[in-house]
Amino acid sequence: MAIPWQVLERSETADGALELRRRGEDDFLVCLAGRVLMNSRESRSERALATSACARLAGRPEPRLLVGGLGMGLTLRAALDVLPPGARVSVAELNPVMADWCRGPLAALNARACDDPRVEIVFENVTHTIARSRNLDGILLDLYEGPHGRTPRKDPVYGNAALQRTRVALAPGGVFAVWSEEPDAAFEARLRKACFEVARERPGRGGRRHAVTIGIRPVHQGSDRLAR
Repeated sequence: MAIPWQVLERSETADGALELRRRGEDDFLVCLAGRVLMNSRESRSERALATSACARLAGRPEPRLLVGGLGMGLTLRAALDVLPPGARVSVAELNPVMADWCRGPLAALNARACDDPRVEIVFENVTHTIARSRNLDGILLDLYEGPHGRTPRKDPVYGNAALQRTRVALAPGGVFAVWSEEPDAAFEARLRKACFEVARERPGRGGRRHAVTIGIRPVHQGSDRLAR
């Protein structure tokens, strides 16, 4: 007989009840208004988001990263495991309760990622953080919803103007990595229009395979002119 899910914590938000559920010792869900947002047993793509991006930053002694969305802290944990001691990681998270959960019931799952001295958590919309940032080595977006076929061109995170702001926030050679449920060709086209070099990854084998889209801001000024 299947073990039932237990609601450990609940927080009311403008979008509905945000719940942390557990089954057994280390099987967790985060749900919003009854919709499953995260599953600790299906987190390979969230971890791959971090490892794929950070691999492209190898050799930089003091990389500066921005992570959009704390979630269960698994993307952050994967990044910290491969980043050097001199790295600095800012995490932009809308719901402060997620940090409470990551430091509480989820702390063992993410190996206390939020307590790492390299980490700073800011509670705001990641679009605001991106708009005021400059010379970041990496931006990783692990949000509730990634780009998809219905994403409008004026989307505040994945639209044309948003991608231009993201490019400006990155240093030359900087990495922009985005999690999504499925590959989105239109989003990749917008990235190229914003003068990113684009790669796509589908982590793992078998089961549900989510997508990681990588954009690189070119190093050379001549290849970094905005598309018209």
